[in-house]
Amino acid sequence: MGENKNNNGGDLLQVRRDKLAELQAAGRDPYMVNTSDRDTLNKEISDNFESFEGKTVCIAGRIMSKRGKGKVMFMDIHDRSGKMQIFAKFDDLGEEVYKGLKKWDIGDIMECTGFVFKTKMGEVSVHATAVKLLSKSLLPLPEKYHGLKDVDLRYRQREVDLIMNPEVRETFVKRSKIISTIRNIMDSKDFVEIETPVLNTIPGGATARPFITHHNTLDIDMYMRIATEIPLKRLIIGGMERVYEIGRIFRNEGMDTRHNPEFTTIELYQAYTDYNGMMDITEELINKSCLAVNGTEDIKYGDMEISLKAPFKRITMIDAVKEYSGVDFSEFMGDTEKAKEVAKELHLEVKSTDTWGNILAEAFDSYVEDKLIQPTFIIDYPVEISPLTKRKNDNPLLVERFELFVAGGELANAYTELNDPIDQRGRFEHQMMLREAGDDEANMIDEDFLTAMEYGMPPTGGMGMGIDRLVMMLTDSQSIRDVIAFPTMKPLDK
Repeated sequence: MGENKNNNGGDLLQVRRDKLAELQAAGRDPYMVNTSDRDTLNKEISDNFESFEGKTVCIAGRIMSKRGKGKVMFMDIHDRSGKMQIFAKFDDLGEEVYKGLKKWDIGDIMECTGFVFKTKMGEVSVHATAVKLLSKSLLPLPEKYHGLKDVDLRYRQREVDLIMNPEVRETFVKRSKIISTIRNIMDSKDFVEIETPVLNTIPGGATARPFITHHNTLDIDMYMRIATEIPLKRLIIGGMERVYEIGRIFRNEGMDTRHNPEFTTIELYQAYTDYNGMMDITEELINKSCLAVNGTEDIKYGDMEISLKAPFKRITMIDAVKEYSGVDFSEFMGDTEKAKEVAKELHLEVKSTDTWGNILAEAFDSYVEDKLIQPTFIIDYPVEISPLTKRKNDNPLLVERFELFVAGGELANAYTELNDPIDQRGRFEHQMMLREAGDDEANMIDEDFLTAMEYGMPPTGGMGMGIDRLVMMLTDSQSIRDVIAFPTMKPLDK
């Protein structure tokens, strides 16, 4: 990761430990320092030089460069706000302190008290009058001019990534601001944030392969949640009317630039509305989050220019497939045999259990999804792939569901929620048939939820959105690992 030897062949790691031992022997153990008197951030000084000029400040941060010789030294230290140059002189600090300062290493964390001025080169700096070592760095940082470029290593050692690539910090600051913006919007609409169980006896609310764990005291296998949907809908039944959760979801599936085994979603449920109401709130969450972190509704994602100005385009799945494949599935609505013939013409893979609706969805995946660059609500899905969604009154083969696609990928999923417990049981039974046929992502029958539904569930709209994917889009990050501080990684061989 960095250099291991100095020019004389000495072991740099040992040299740093020797320096620490020397400090400790002299009664100046940096690890015994419990706090700092820092009163100013670096960026506050650089942004407001006129008001700080000549004033004494106390700053603290990590040493990222040292230069100079003899009795004058320049150092750059970084705090969370940015960089500040320190000007240190033998005459100001005295022989003992200055000699100690010269022995400090890049990577060490220090405090500096001094007055603010500009050098002859015009750089805002702090003229040191006192310095203190707050922590010793025992490992050398990567070489200054090469930085930490190894992507795999950046994800494994995020702390070093943040030290060497300060712009990475901005991504996580924006992530935090996006989540707080979403919370503020939800709270302003009288939604109540609820925390639901991570451990469940049945994996429900989505079609996904779960992680399985074991509870020793109860001696039962349990599933880490694949969605927060079922418990939130039980709260709707209980009369809470508007609920949401921002939380971690776990799916034991593949990994790529858009999938991590654990990720963050928001799920929200609102009584007395439908999927049209969910489209409106989804637009607002995305639009206002973008404005909060970028100050504009127009963004660049890779080489794509995207407008997040509401309203977003809305088109049915059937019409979208017709537009991009030339096939109109409404002409043979519900005819599975005809759909299988069309699937061959479109070169789609079809399973023996697939029906008209499954094949429509497969045609969408193959011909449409990656073409949807501008935000587009795809609405009215086939019932076969939507086991928790209310059917359309004028066409029972379709349900009131949408997915939002941006930049060629899915960002949000929403329903007019199914509130008919008899229909829901039939859909669960169909899912169990698929499960018994080998589909380990199919839903199990959730008797507790069915019982809850029998008490009566109001008409409800529900929406789920991937927070990580939203952050990717709003920070122009091409991999989900760029927006998760500590993504899942395969352990390195020892």
